[in-house]
Amino acid sequence: MTDRRRHKVATVEDFEEDGDRVIEDVEGLEIAVFRVDGDYHGLANFCPHQSGPLCEGKLMGAISGIDGWRLEYDEDDLNIACPWHSWRFDIETGANLETDRYAVPTYDVEVEDGDVYVLR
Repeated sequence: MTDRRRHKVATVEDFEEDGDRVIEDVEGLEIAVFRVDGDYHGLANFCPHQSGPLCEGKLMGAISGIDGWRLEYDEDDLNIACPWHSWRFDIETGANLETDRYAVPTYDVEVEDGDVYVLR
């Protein structure tokens, strides 16, 4: 196992509310850090479909049902939709919501003395 290094990407003040994100270059790879319910999650900013900027997409809850023509969302299970073709991924696990065939790398995030770090 290789040693992972800590990379400062933001401060806690950069996340004003839940759902806020910061996207930074970490060793040549763009990684987004999301704040959700006071927790921080790191996710690679690329979609495996056509390498779109995944983390620039809309953050939304998982689809929990359909009411007529309207989709209902569970806001406790947030995911990100790629802005190019709407492929959706779980921000905590990186798993694609439609198939186990695709996933996006995730990264551990640490907070220390108000600074937010990605481990890579």
